[in-house]
Amino acid sequence: MGSNRIRFGEKILFGIFALIAVFAVLSFVMLEVYRSHLNRPMYPVTTSFDFTPEGKRGSELFRERGCTDCHRAVRNGTNNGVSLDGIGSRKTFDQIYGFLKNPEKNYETKTFDHGPTKEAEYVAGLPDSELHAMAVFLSELKAIRGSPDAEAPPPGRSGFIDEMVRLWAPKEWKEDRRDIRQEEGPVQGTTPATAPPPAQNAK
Repeated sequence: MGSNRIRFGEKILFGIFALIAVFAVLSFVMLEVYRSHLNRPMYPVTTSFDFTPEGKRGSELFRERGCTDCHRAVRNGTNNGVSLDGIGSRKTFDQIYGFLKNPEKNYETKTFDHGPTKEAEYVAGLPDSELHAMAVFLSELKAIRGSPDAEAPPPGRSGFIDEMVRLWAPKEWKEDRRDIRQEEGPVQGTTPATAPPPAQNAK
């Protein structure tokens, strides 16, 4: 006849699980208490927006048409797909509208979810006025300069980067790699005589 008594090892295992659960609950409560007493956002805000009337309509359509099932924008949605905060700093209105209208042709490759027979195929078939409004909305999601959501730095040389390369880059690194900025010419407003030397020649 079997015994219903819990063995010593099982007690230890259940105790560990209980401690983990208690720790998780306490951590969540402490985090919420800390967050409620902050007089600023807990996480840095890296995007900004100033919506036009059509942009506001596009934000409503963005939610109503199920885009937030995969994408996040203005603190709405999920992270199943690409976050679209700040996309207006990386893509033009025409690029965004072109993607919504014909994703894989505009993207020039297969997409994860927006191509024919894929889950988000319906987006390309939405009325043109809705696609236009959503493209306006997305193009108005701007990123703060220097944030992860921002566009790439402007082309041209940077005195700061040149100095960092000169001071810290290993000699072998400079010899093995080509500085593509050499082909760009001097920075606007400088002359060849005052432009900083190529990074790979710095000693």
